[in-house]
Amino acid sequence: MNATVVLKAGATPSAPALVLRPWCEEDVAALTAVYRDPVLRHRTRIRVESEADGVRWVQAQQQGWARGDRFGFAVLEAQPDAAHGQLVGNVVLKGVTSGKPSAEVGYWTAACARGRGVAPRALEVLTGWAFDTFGADGLEHLELLHQVDNTASCRVAQKSRYEFDRTLPATPPSFPRDGHLHIRRADA
Repeated sequence: MNATVVLKAGATPSAPALVLRPWCEEDVAALTAVYRDPVLRHRTRIRVESEADGVRWVQAQQQGWARGDRFGFAVLEAQPDAAHGQLVGNVVLKGVTSGKPSAEVGYWTAACARGRGVAPRALEVLTGWAFDTFGADGLEHLELLHQVDNTASCRVAQKSRYEFDRTLPATPPSFPRDGHLHIRRADA
């Protein structure tokens, strides 16, 4: 899979356009700053507390692209006067295997972007790309999992047409609370 993939979500009347592109080392400083947010730190298992942590995290994203099983995208708010835009989130397609009918999506948004529709717009673009890119290899549906107390993620799933499927029991330490499983089928 070519890591030069760039995806776009057009502007809306109330929000600038989004650019989704693979993570690169130039993102480390912004990533480290975004991870200072206590809400993000509470909702994600990964810790980015230093620039070295940021470098390792970005390298892990790049390795996923190289293996062809995990495709992480930095979500940037397009800005006409900036070369790269402001980092506002992350979306990822993971668990991709040829012939396997499902894969998982994940996302997070920076504190400055919450409540502005960034996550559903970015997830919609990622979802379309996933089915277009891997549908011929057998991808039939995508799974989105979030903890039951994460009502914002539940709203993102609903806005993005991921149907609630069931509640899954907690699996500590990686998933300490029960979770909601949402599914989006390729034909939805």
